[in-house]
Amino acid sequence: MMELYLDGYAQENGLREVDSRLKLLFGLGAILITLSSSTPWAPLFIAGSMAAVTILLAKIPGRLYFSLLLIPLSFSVFSAIVILFVSGGGAPLLTFSVAGASFMVTTGSANLALLLLARTFGGMCSLFFIALSTPMIEIFSFMHSLHLPAVVIDLSMLIYHFIFVLIGEVISIYNAQTIRHGYTSLKRSLRSLAMLGGMLFIRAWQQGEELIMTMDARCYDGKLELPGEWKNIKPVTVALIVSYLLLCSALAYSSASMAIF
Repeated sequence: MMELYLDGYAQENGLREVDSRLKLLFGLGAILITLSSSTPWAPLFIAGSMAAVTILLAKIPGRLYFSLLLIPLSFSVFSAIVILFVSGGGAPLLTFSVAGASFMVTTGSANLALLLLARTFGGMCSLFFIALSTPMIEIFSFMHSLHLPAVVIDLSMLIYHFIFVLIGEVISIYNAQTIRHGYTSLKRSLRSLAMLGGMLFIRAWQQGEELIMTMDARCYDGKLELPGEWKNIKPVTVALIVSYLLLCSALAYSSASMAIF
């Protein structure tokens, strides 16, 4: 399953011996800087450096990394196209007509669309660094160390688990329907999609019941235990991470007025 596939890389990557708290500081700090940047330069720098760290230092296969990155970028491209023609401000860059309707691209809309793409690219590269280098159980342990409510952590763990359970169920049902020619026409596709939704609800209910019985059989007392062991933090690693975040912050601040258009 996808859960085991991604978590396998997180368990065996080249940065496995680095303390998870430092990796979270590294990734979350980069995300915050990316979101607070008013121009694309800092997010693009963060995206390139995060991709390099993930592929070269964490030793994540480049083909896998870029295939994962294409999923959010495909959505952001369509959003950027909408912003390009809907938002305004600034001098006109391009004007054209389609079927009697006039469209105009301005400097303001172009800068905003590029900023959206850069933020998405930088944020997702930072998020994938965390996901591919830090096992989820260690992220939940870090949440526990912050003294977050136990119910929040337990629900997060269960939600994370069931996301991949439901994905596996959808794939299984869809493949079974495809083998039986369930998507050969529009009418059959709509009928198969409705059946898939109904069956998924039933399977989700059954999986939840089975999980409750399994947890009760293992003497579940309302709290999931988490490991509390942490690796040694090296001062050199801390210095490198802080220096990188300061560099990104300085780049975001110094390029705040350097719009592309």
